[in-house]
Amino acid sequence: MAAVLKDYRTAPIDDRMRETLRLLEKFTLRPDDLGPADIRAVLATGVSREMIRDAFYVAFLFNGYDRLADTLGWELPELGYYAKAGKFLLKKGYQL
Repeated sequence: MAAVLKDYRTAPIDDRMRETLRLLEKFTLRPDDLGPADIRAVLATGVSREMIRDAFYVAFLFNGYDRLADTLGWELPELGYYAKAGKFLLKKGYQL
């Protein structure tokens, strides 16, 4: 995981993941340059159209939240919050 975060291009991951990450990077940083050839490159590795669609959904939501957080100056919770919240969600789900 650390190698992927450092540089997905050189990390020991399969071509499907590498091409999907390349696509999402372009989608995030250079959306005007995105075209059919980018999708075809991911499809050629064996990733399905549905998987690409799901990756776009996740990236779209993350990018939106990230931009909102930056714009509105949202503060991050304390370090232990996420582990505690994750355990709660595993146990109870998204219920009030």
